[in-house]
Amino acid sequence: MTILVTGGAGFIGSNFVLDWLAASDEAVVNLDKLTYAGNPENLASLRDDARHVFVKGDIGDYALVLDLLTRHRVRAVVNFAAESHVDRSIHGPEDFIQTNILGSFRLLEAVRCYWNGLDDAEKNAFRLLHVSTDEVYGSLAKTDPPFAESNQYQPNSPYSASKAASDHLVRAYHHTYGLPVLTTNCSNNYGPYHFPEKLIPLCIQNALSGKPLPIYGDGQQIRDWLYVKDHCSAIRRVLEAGRVGEVYNVGGWNEKANLEVVHTLCAILDELQPRADGKSYAEQITYVTDRPGHDRRYAIDAGKLERELGWKPAESFETGIRKTVQWYLRHQDWVNNVLSGDYQSWLDKNYANRHG
Repeated sequence: MTILVTGGAGFIGSNFVLDWLAASDEAVVNLDKLTYAGNPENLASLRDDARHVFVKGDIGDYALVLDLLTRHRVRAVVNFAAESHVDRSIHGPEDFIQTNILGSFRLLEAVRCYWNGLDDAEKNAFRLLHVSTDEVYGSLAKTDPPFAESNQYQPNSPYSASKAASDHLVRAYHHTYGLPVLTTNCSNNYGPYHFPEKLIPLCIQNALSGKPLPIYGDGQQIRDWLYVKDHCSAIRRVLEAGRVGEVYNVGGWNEKANLEVVHTLCAILDELQPRADGKSYAEQITYVTDRPGHDRRYAIDAGKLERELGWKPAESFETGIRKTVQWYLRHQDWVNNVLSGDYQSWLDKNYANRHG
């Protein structure tokens, strides 16, 4: 048996592939376009593993996807492939429309064609699991209950709007064509192999480099934080036992303000790798102009996933964030290789005019 993982060289996708092959002998065909956030180094430990077949390509390439599905007799697709950074979607939304909407559509069409050609037993066993985000639900006030699967979609950025569109397409292909789909909407992931433009890895690297730790606005934007390996275990569980056509929210039950997260990072770094001058890394915190339309709070109610499928996260924020900092301290070579000229020019573009 074989599964197809799309976007499997990115942050969450590569963690999923590594964890899947550590727990199972089932082969993985890994399709990734290798844009800036797709990094083959994440998969270096699988270089000689015959169970892992890597293919550089686009989910929008219908012929390629259909060929992979057919040739490898794929029994499930897990779709991580997406443009996923809000700031990048503000600066350049078109890539998000192309990948997250048109790419998802072409992937669905290829999967539908393949699925239609299976025998009844294979059809019934087949699954397409679409990985999405809590950002499709919009923003919460401080006293609002967390997002449930029944919440109305109210996306507020080009990124979240494009993901919402892909979610709707997945739903429509189930209701119109009977395609056996599952959708997961996750909260903010963190952990190993996280591309260092997102808050946690960016602040770890800037702290170690003596650079400012940029905090948008007042830093009181609240997010639910989910350790990436917990997210991977949730996806495996949903793929195994989720009800076809259903949506499952995946969260860490860890609501934290951005400023609190950064102070926690600084405290762990103060302990594990103190500054030469003996001062706290927290002294590097700098407040910068907020992003346009910045959602104030996200929170996930993952109760359905626990009630129906018995899943809950293994890590608390305290244990997960310590593991994350330790991983980055041990893998500075990986970080330095990621920090290319292209990435540096992006940082310059995004933060150059955000003076406090």
